Amino acid sequence: MTSSYYQCCQRCIMDTTAEDIYFDENGWCNYCADFLARMKGGVLGEGQKELALQDLIEKIKNDGRSKKYDCVIGLSGGADSSYVLHLAKHWGLRPLAVHMDNGWNSELAQNNIEHLVRKLEVDLYVHVIDWREYRKLMQAFFDADVIDVELLYDNAMLAVNYQLAAKYGVKYILSGCNLATEGMKIPKNWNWFKLDKRNIKVLAARGRVQIKSFPIIGLISYLYYRVFKKIQWVHVLDYVHYNKAESMSLLGRLYGFKSYPYKHYESVFTRFYQGYLLPQKFGVDKRKVHLSTLIMSGQMEREVALVKMKENPYDSIQALDQDREYFLKKMKWRSSDLDAYLQRPEVPHDHYASEASYVKQLKFLWKSLRGGG
Repeated sequence: MTSSYYQCCQRCIMDTTAEDIYFDENGWCNYCADFLARMKGGVLGEGQKELALQDLIEKIKNDGRSKKYDCVIGLSGGADSSYVLHLAKHWGLRPLAVHMDNGWNSELAQNNIEHLVRKLEVDLYVHVIDWREYRKLMQAFFDADVIDVELLYDNAMLAVNYQLAAKYGVKYILSGCNLATEGMKIPKNWNWFKLDKRNIKVLAARGRVQIKSFPIIGLISYLYYRVFKKIQWVHVLDYVHYNKAESMSLLGRLYGFKSYPYKHYESVFTRFYQGYLLPQKFGVDKRKVHLSTLIMSGQMEREVALVKMKENPYDSIQALDQDREYFLKKMKWRSSDLDAYLQRPEVPHDHYASEASYVKQLKFLWKSLRGGG
């Protein structure tokens, strides 16, 4: 739900479509202020990255010395995860690349992945999600009118990466997540808690979908992997100087990597979801937070970002029409089904049963214990 009141940050380009945004006397928002605070504190202090990186590499190698792999890397075909795979091999690590195929891969993403794993001589595990089951789950989410349809893919990706790490006794999952290009927090009303197994199951049941093969992870399983299996999800790009444009240029020269116009566009559905469904139904344009992060990390001028925001998320009307027709055919929708979906009001995820409340309780307990110590 958006307010009729509108204001845009004068330092980044976040605006009042983020429900919990507020501004100081300079017209600067809490999102970019929080981002700067996180960058200043960071995962590592200034001048410590090289030492910390060498220590991390040594730990990964030592722990994986007698194992087939010493780390797992989720590979989407996008720039961040592809660069992580490049770095891992450069550091002398022995990664297992893991790709989730949910039926929406773009041809470009598949080509990027094939070129990378072949030239780097890396083993690739592809988990192919049963399409009929996945389509029914997506339909259940659409019918529920919740915003985060990609909760399904993101949750399954987490589940499979943890499962494979546990299977091979690997303690490190190297992620492409990083402060420099995606360190700004996503507004709470723009997506949902990614470990919400209960929410997925309730929406599936509401849509009369039986979950048979779909990989799924909840808070309890997550704690099991983290606490008992001691599997770490490491944002390794925070240990290096990471510039998006420079990394894509390097990937292009070495592996023939082809870039995308916007973040996460390696998936046809993500492209249609972020470029059309989110703005049309929910009034959300995720380019704002992605471009704002680049502004605040010094990788893009604010004026350039504002110009980009005036552009259509799609390269052309023809490209949008093509994705629209592909979406309709793949989901077995008619044009009238899409129109009806876009016209219905949003329903919050926590209107349905959810694990998100448990997270709040755990955070409160953790803060209380720390305060009491």
